[in-house]
Formats: sequence, C-alpha cells, structure tokens
Amino acid sequence: MGALDGRVVLVTGAGSGIGRATALLLAREGARVGLVGRDEAPLAETAEHMHGSGLVLPADIAEEALIRAACDRLAREEGRIDGVFANAGINGVWAPIEELDLAEWQRTIDINLTGTFLTIKHCLPHVGREGGSVVITSSVNGTRIFSNVGATAYSCSKAGQVAMAKMLALELAPRGIRVNVICPGKISTDIEASTDAQDLDALPTLAVYPQGKIPLTGGRAGKASDVARVALFLLSDASAHVSGTEVWVDGAESLLVG
Repeated sequence: MGALDGRVVLVTGAGSGIGRATALLLAREGARVGLVGRDEAPLAETAEHMHGSGLVLPADIAEEALIRAACDRLAREEGRIDGVFANAGINGVWAPIEELDLAEWQRTIDINLTGTFLTIKHCLPHVGREGGSVVITSSVNGTRIFSNVGATAYSCSKAGQVAMAKMLALELAPRGIRVNVICPGKISTDIEASTDAQDLDALPTLAVYPQGKIPLTGGRAGKASDVARVALFLLSDASAHVSGTEVWVDGAESLLVG
C-alpha cells in the first residue's frame, strides 16, 4: 500500500530536478501523476520511469490557456485532481535594480508567481468534496535569506508565493483543501541554468560567511529527493492537520546566512 494509492496529482516542472524527483516518488507511492512542463521530451523521459502512472502534459504555466488545458485534460482522463505540486520556476535575471529591465522583472514574476496562481486556479475546479492538498515550491530567498544581492525579482516572486499559500490556506480550508509551501535552500538541480547574472560585481559584499555554509552537511547541497520526500508528506494524509505552513529544506543554511 502506498501513501497516495488512487490519488491524482498534478506536478509542474516535472521534467527535471525537484519536480522530476517528486513525480517519480509520488508514482511509487501509488499516485497517478500529471507531468507539466514547457518541453515534452524531458516529461516523456520522466514518464518512462513511471510504469504507466504518468500523463505527459506539455504547457507553459505562464500561459493561461495552456495550463488550463493541462489541468482540464488530467481531470478528464483521471476523473478528478487530488493534489497539486506547483513547483515550476526560474531564477531569471539577477542584477542591480538600476540594470534590471522591466521585461526581465516581468518574466520572472510571470513564471514564478503568476504561473503558480494559474496552476492552482485551474486545478481547483477539479478537486472533489473530500478535499485535497496544494504544495508550492518557494525558496529560502525572499523568505529567510535576503543577502543574495541582485536577486530582487526572484526573491519577490518567492515571497509572493508564501503570501499566496497563507491566503489560500484560509480561503480553501472550508473546502477541506490544505495549502503549504516548501522553501528549499541549495539543492543539486539544473535551475541555475536559468540564472542570468548581470553586473553583480558592482554590488557590495555585505558579509563573508564561513566556508561550508550549510551547517547540516558541511556545505554539501541537498538532493532533489530531500525536497520530494517533504512534498510527499504534505500531499499525503500524514499531514492531514497541516496547512498554511512553510517548511525550509536547507540544512539550516538560512539560519546562518539570512
């Protein structure tokens, strides 16, 4: 018996990193999983390891018509949606605020914050009377860490996700829907490939932290599976009385370098 036997969960950013690790874990625990991402090939690769439990749903979460169609298709094929892992996001441009173009700011907000909003919005009509669980991937940046200079757009988008989770935890509670947020620290994924660092050398270094600034591991980054196990907990009945809560998965890094 798996923790999610018979459940239907939509996972965004399922083609790599945390999304992929979580989708695979949810499938092993009995869930049927809708795999959302912009590129079909990595989603199909994820699905190959799921023994028929994964449905490939190519969609850009920042495009309302596409993410709505993905949610509708998952519900149509599986009958309902029980859980949402709103995980997809980018690092975007990190730059001094004078050098940060409006278009660069807007792209980060559109994907990380608006994309999360659209994902949840269009899944909710398919959640049944017995309730469900929404889990959002935020970050230590913008929630506990504010010393990564130049990360204004990214940090604001991540702080906004936490506010969204808390608002929705109350709004959706009467429907039996729980909403929580995971704040990972440094995790070994490919998200840094979506980081465009511009002119950061011009900004001051405000503090020098000890070498190996992840206390729990002596500096080693966490693994995607570390986050996936927390997502499984929050999507399962094991967290039945948990809602409106942040969980930091960072080896205590944010307590040191915030």
